Amino acid sequence: MAAFGTAASRPLQGRGGSSGFHFTLYATLAVVAMYLDQREHYLEQARYVLQAAAYPIQLAVSSPQAAWAWIRESFATRERLQAENARLRTRARDLELRAMRYEDLARENGELRGLRAALPPVADRWLPAEIVNVQLSNLRQRLLLDRGASNGVFKAQAVVDDRGLIGQTTHVGPWSAEVILITDPEHAVPVRVERTGLRTIAVGAGDAALLALPYLPANADIKDGDLLVTSGLGGVFPAGYPVARVTEVHRDAVQPLAQVRAAPLAHIDTDGEVMLVWFRADHPAAPAPASPASGELRRGNAAMQPQAVGPQAPQPAAEPPAKAAGPAGAAPRGKPSAAPAEATPAPKPKSPPQPAAVTPAPQAELASPPQKDPE
Repeated sequence: MAAFGTAASRPLQGRGGSSGFHFTLYATLAVVAMYLDQREHYLEQARYVLQAAAYPIQLAVSSPQAAWAWIRESFATRERLQAENARLRTRARDLELRAMRYEDLARENGELRGLRAALPPVADRWLPAEIVNVQLSNLRQRLLLDRGASNGVFKAQAVVDDRGLIGQTTHVGPWSAEVILITDPEHAVPVRVERTGLRTIAVGAGDAALLALPYLPANADIKDGDLLVTSGLGGVFPAGYPVARVTEVHRDAVQPLAQVRAAPLAHIDTDGEVMLVWFRADHPAAPAPASPASGELRRGNAAMQPQAVGPQAPQPAAEPPAKAAGPAGAAPRGKPSAAPAEATPAPKPKSPPQPAAVTPAPQAELASPPQKDPE
């Protein structure tokens, strides 16, 4: 047991190489490796293989930190992109609204230019008005405008557009005005056929695209395509402004009047703006103002008009020749006397009853004029 224990307790240095031997061996191997690496570059290949084997380990070790940085960058980028997207959307909406506003202003400018160019020479000034409400039924054809008495609008003022006549104002408020269209069944406008000069009246038919001319005889000189313009009568519309164009002329041998239909030139159902027009009173084409009470023209000086004359008293009729003689039967002074044969019965008037016969003669003569007045 002791021998065994003694052998077991000996150091192992005697069996293996010494430390100097190990150092020499390792140094030789290192020199050889450096020599081979310097000449053949074997270590580069070994390093490449080791780097390829170590990369997954390095990636696994650094992945949590990289993943957290990536997530944080993703959220920051997402918030930045969302804010940028919202800003771009707002700007795009503003640009769209601005473009729509510019288009609307350009369209309005074109309409206003067209309205201004379509004004007749008799127009003194004009005011554009926007249509607020439209009533287009079979019984009522009206418009509501955003202009009123505060803008100088008055009742029975002409309303036109760039194509033709629209109507006239009927009720004027402080900030709005109601317009009766020429197509209203209660409206009538005096017109004239431009080709022939024939004057008539165009009446509304309760349709925004139809006017009727019910007062033309069957032999009137009118045909399809004739242009109807205002005649200047009525005291509202000037002469020569376009109203409608004839679309249908029907003549019946039995009917004394022709059935004529016309289409208004104004686009009543599509207009967005109209014009309120003031006319120059000194222009030849200006509408002649008429008095609504008597229907007479307001022309001249009222003080110079002929005054009313009272009834004249009837003049008495001439005396009959038989009653012109005096009671005594004598001839008037300065005239020759009657024949002697006619003067012999002169003593008869001196009898008492003769004054009674002479007294009622003037009464009969005074009563005679009322009987002869009817003749």
